[in-house]
Amino acid sequence: MGFARRAGAGFAAGAVSVLVFHQGMWALLHALGLMPPAFPTAPVPPFGVPRIYDFCFWGGLYGAAFGLIFPRLPARGMWFQGLVLGLIAELGALFLVPAIKGLPLAFGGATGVILISTLINATWGIGVGIFSPLVLRPAAGNYARR
Repeated sequence: MGFARRAGAGFAAGAVSVLVFHQGMWALLHALGLMPPAFPTAPVPPFGVPRIYDFCFWGGLYGAAFGLIFPRLPARGMWFQGLVLGLIAELGALFLVPAIKGLPLAFGGATGVILISTLINATWGIGVGIFSPLVLRPAAGNYARR
């Protein structure tokens, strides 16, 4: 599988995982009274796209990176490797994004918000780990490095 195909398939796995796992956990947390409704549509600057599209785009980019390293990962435990991806994404949400936007790091230390965000991103990552083998499977069905 070529570079572009792996990146594209990984992007798809990441974006679909946002819609299924990320927003699924969000909906569960909403049912518990901890989050607003899932699938938020508030516009995101600078282009004003709905927030759910923004989530899918960024989830897809992380998924594309995962798709590119997928052939080098062991075949077993992809859900765990996806979990690691989700935790890496969470570190970006805690430190990188706020630094770029001039916001307080780590949600200003709000422990509850950090825990909820970590749970959502970790669940998304597990989803990427589950979907990736489905969309990135080599033609022969062998996960071994080629």
